[in-house]
Amino acid sequence: MKKTTAPISLAGSQLGEVRHVCAFFNSDDEEYRVLLPFIKDGFECGDKAVHVVNPDQRHDHLQRLAAAGVDPTAAEQSGQLEVRINTEAYIRDGRFDQNRMLAAFEQMASGNAKGGFPLSRICCRMDWAIEDRSYIDDLVEFESRVNDVWRRHDDAVICTYHLGKFGGDTVIDIMRTHPMIIIGGLLQRNPFFVPPEEFLREVRQRRAMRPSSSSTAA
Repeated sequence: MKKTTAPISLAGSQLGEVRHVCAFFNSDDEEYRVLLPFIKDGFECGDKAVHVVNPDQRHDHLQRLAAAGVDPTAAEQSGQLEVRINTEAYIRDGRFDQNRMLAAFEQMASGNAKGGFPLSRICCRMDWAIEDRSYIDDLVEFESRVNDVWRRHDDAVICTYHLGKFGGDTVIDIMRTHPMIIIGGLLQRNPFFVPPEEFLREVRQRRAMRPSSSSTAA
């Protein structure tokens, strides 16, 4: 449930009430340079940290946290830090289920999570979606729908995308589903954001107008 909370420092600016952010980076080093101060500040404030990383990223991620002055072992043992693998978190039984993930994020939100942390700072690496084109369509729709979850909670949610891995059309759609954006290492209110009701109507019309695989083959 929303309550009045202090702004959060992130990427040269402040997160106010709106805290669903897409962050575009060119490399791991750029991502950590921008996000580590925000992550470390969260530990010092007593916030819950949920980090969703690539399958081969966990060891390097923990090393980078340690280098920034965070004790990841102690934080995991206390429950303050939770590191998940993105392919396991988002994809079950070989498919991405939007409704299941909406329920999972609702449960992850600080208003419902166990442990009594004031809020959660959630960082999700989104590379899992490039494994299958069908994931991209569902991901774009999900990123719009999940705004309904985060507008009810105070948690800060950063969805990170590496520009070299996603096509231009996908990047534009992702930008349009997030009210806040980090690009060029700086946080700003996103002028391209489209409210979920409008965006979902558009994207579903777009999907309905695509030729089916059978008619394409014909």
